[in-house]
Amino acid sequence: MQRLNDVHQLQASAGLLGWDQQVLMPAANAHARGAQLAVLSRLAHEILTSDETARLFEDAERELNDADYDSKEASMIRVAKKDYDKAVRLPSEFVAELARQTAVSHEVWAQARANNDFRAFQPTLERMVELKQQQAGYLGYSQHPYDALLGQYERDMTAAQVKAIFDEHKPPLVSLIAAVKERSDRVSDAVLHQPYDIDRQRQFALDVVAGYGFDFTRGRQDVAVHPFCSGFSRSDVRITTRFYEDFLNPSLFGMMHEAGHGMYEQGVSTEIDGTLLGSGTSLSVHESQSRMWENIVGRSRGFWNWAFPQLKALFPEQLANSDVERFYRAVNIVKPSFIRVEADEATYNLHIMLRFELEMDMVAGKVKVADLPEEWNDRFEAYLGIEPPSDALGVLQDVHWSSGLMGYFPTYALGNLLAAQYYRKAIEERPNIPDDIASGRFDTLLTWLNEKIHVHGRKFTTDELTRRITGEGIQSRYYMEYLEKKYGEIYGL
Repeated sequence: MQRLNDVHQLQASAGLLGWDQQVLMPAANAHARGAQLAVLSRLAHEILTSDETARLFEDAERELNDADYDSKEASMIRVAKKDYDKAVRLPSEFVAELARQTAVSHEVWAQARANNDFRAFQPTLERMVELKQQQAGYLGYSQHPYDALLGQYERDMTAAQVKAIFDEHKPPLVSLIAAVKERSDRVSDAVLHQPYDIDRQRQFALDVVAGYGFDFTRGRQDVAVHPFCSGFSRSDVRITTRFYEDFLNPSLFGMMHEAGHGMYEQGVSTEIDGTLLGSGTSLSVHESQSRMWENIVGRSRGFWNWAFPQLKALFPEQLANSDVERFYRAVNIVKPSFIRVEADEATYNLHIMLRFELEMDMVAGKVKVADLPEEWNDRFEAYLGIEPPSDALGVLQDVHWSSGLMGYFPTYALGNLLAAQYYRKAIEERPNIPDDIASGRFDTLLTWLNEKIHVHGRKFTTDELTRRITGEGIQSRYYMEYLEKKYGEIYGL
């Protein structure tokens, strides 16, 4: 346990340096930060993959042969052994190089995005794709190299399983979007595109997420180019947001989203805090929490019955001609858009399916980085019916590829499905949750999530946890039922 905790603390320290790079660090320090991260990553990797760790694993497995599956000790060995089995396949030099390249790539990407200049980012991304291909080769796979990368974020899941889940709900999703398009004139979001003072945006969003249950005595909020959440312990969880002076959604719903991640980290049991178990089960389960608070709660009619009067008091001029129903419909408009993090609930998963396909093809060598902008635009138009007018609004919009996070994107869509599945079970067991939300009480839902999901940290896989909670594996039908009911009512389908 002590040796594994040493690994965790080194990883947390690297994470803290990563947070600092995106929030506070001068951009010119990228190479120095890369060197720092390379050392920390290499040390953590060498400790985890050492002969001494292997010996300790063997001794611990014998000692815990009859231990309860759910216990802290048995779960630690079970989960950490999987981490070890993957890590031991990666040379320390490779781990250090990947960490160094990631730090440098982030700054190149941020500048390229600001300048709408994909070619400035192309060599860096080509190097990153090479590293991820090498990583897949080191880790090994049975069907597709993407399986190895996906497995870092979704234990025991394959690209074929993800594709089957996507293929299952894509047809009804496309049909729903087409039906809504026929009645697009029923909803306008013009009210959201007005001058909104950033300080007042920030204060309203902070009040909302504090009301949700994000504990600011154990967390903080800052500004970043791309919103994210970092947790270093249950007592140090940091969320970031970006603000626009003429669009309300990014700050408000972005902060709700990141607070959902943050409350997950803050809800980890004190028993496993500070250990390799002390974070989320997987990225899809993590995403289920952020999407639940952002969309199922934050875009619900009940929520806005409570919140709209408070928002109107802050922005009386902008909302003078709007009422709660009109505003509720505005924040739930279905309209194909270029930016994934600002996409509506119905079209969001199409953004992910596009990225999933591109990542698989890049890793397999079917799509060259040089051709990525054209491939992106062609597929984007095929999926969403619009073509990005610039690379900044297209292929350069996401931070993930510069950060080496290939295999990450599918977890967003899976998180949407799990959010609906978990929320349905929460309502079944706590029927008063919708009424509580409408009166500004969010503790009923948060407590249920704490007890069912958050406290367990990484003890269980996504499938294990989902079956414990709902009695079945991940399903797409509950998400489609949720969307069809919601948008059927809004658009009169």
